[in-house]
Amino acid sequence: MSRLRWMTAGESHGPRLTAIVEGVPSGLPLLAQDVDTDLARRQRGYGRGGRMKIETDRVEFVGGVRGGETLGSPIAMSITNRDHGNWLDRMSPAPLPSTPEALTRPRPGHADLAGGLKHDRYDLRDILERASARETASRTAVGSVSRKLLAAVGVDVFAHVVAIGPAECGDLAGVPAGELRARSRASDLACADSSAEARMKDAIREAAHAGDTLGGVFEVVAVNVMPGLGSHVQWDRKLDGRLAQALMCIQAMKGVEIGAGFGAARVRGSEVHDAIAYDAVARRFTRPTNRAGGLEGGITNGEPVVCRVAMKPIATLKKALGSVDVRTKQAFEAAFERSDVCAVAAASVVGEAMVCITLADALLEKFGADSMRELARNVDGYRAQVAEY
Repeated sequence: MSRLRWMTAGESHGPRLTAIVEGVPSGLPLLAQDVDTDLARRQRGYGRGGRMKIETDRVEFVGGVRGGETLGSPIAMSITNRDHGNWLDRMSPAPLPSTPEALTRPRPGHADLAGGLKHDRYDLRDILERASARETASRTAVGSVSRKLLAAVGVDVFAHVVAIGPAECGDLAGVPAGELRARSRASDLACADSSAEARMKDAIREAAHAGDTLGGVFEVVAVNVMPGLGSHVQWDRKLDGRLAQALMCIQAMKGVEIGAGFGAARVRGSEVHDAIAYDAVARRFTRPTNRAGGLEGGITNGEPVVCRVAMKPIATLKKALGSVDVRTKQAFEAAFERSDVCAVAAASVVGEAMVCITLADALLEKFGADSMRELARNVDGYRAQVAEY
């Protein structure tokens, strides 16, 4: 059973976004600035749209935090949608003064049509407002809380973009994790390869001029993860499966790899599996390679956890594709909502959040603690046990 429970609520142009997370031990230092830093990173990135000029996301703790520390009770967070004031005639929770014009032309690649069919809604705004990636601001907030919890036991999680459209990074395998992190944080595309970043920006500009959009690939890395998180005993406890689901459920994600991923299917086993050695000084098992991505049998093995995620191009296009009006059944071009050209860098921040949430859940699952002092004691004891193995 999950130790860390969380849920988000709110629409893209509704009054606010809300997130509740339960299971965080008491005594974790937590400030609004800790969350706001990640919210700001989610809003940056070359190729973002006009919405980012309107919103400046800030979190408000409305439960579970007192005096800069968690209480052990559910943490409730609120993020105001500043743009809601411009949408009162269409998105007010109260009865509307007049019926707004219905959005009836679904966008290919979005949840519009599938959601309308499922929920029997002919105004597709009832679907797209919640399906919007604006919801990921709430997830980012939950991820920030989880990040603080992981940092308390020495685990760091970061992401970097490795491809946008046809532009890809060079080989970064020899770059230390700390340098990868620093380079990507300094880039407005979260890219650790400056020459690739220039090609990515060119590709984004070309897509924008064509009224089109671009997707890409980002990688999330978690370092200093202790061995033993997750389990091999049941399908739903395998941590690689949980990470894949967590990353795949981000809006617009279409593929997840762990470690060598799909590349492992194209070579022999001798070129895939990571040899095992033992460092007597450090008193730990080591690997010269990490093609397993830090997970074997659904369990962390002590190496960095490495996940790569493929994001499709954004579905809202100025150069609209063909669609059908859900009321009249006549052919139309799909509706256009204000949108980004490319949001892979922003998605990488959300990917970090989902990995943080999943690893924090696995951490609490293994060490089950109601306070940070208890968690530290349990983790220290386990690390001593592993060193004696």
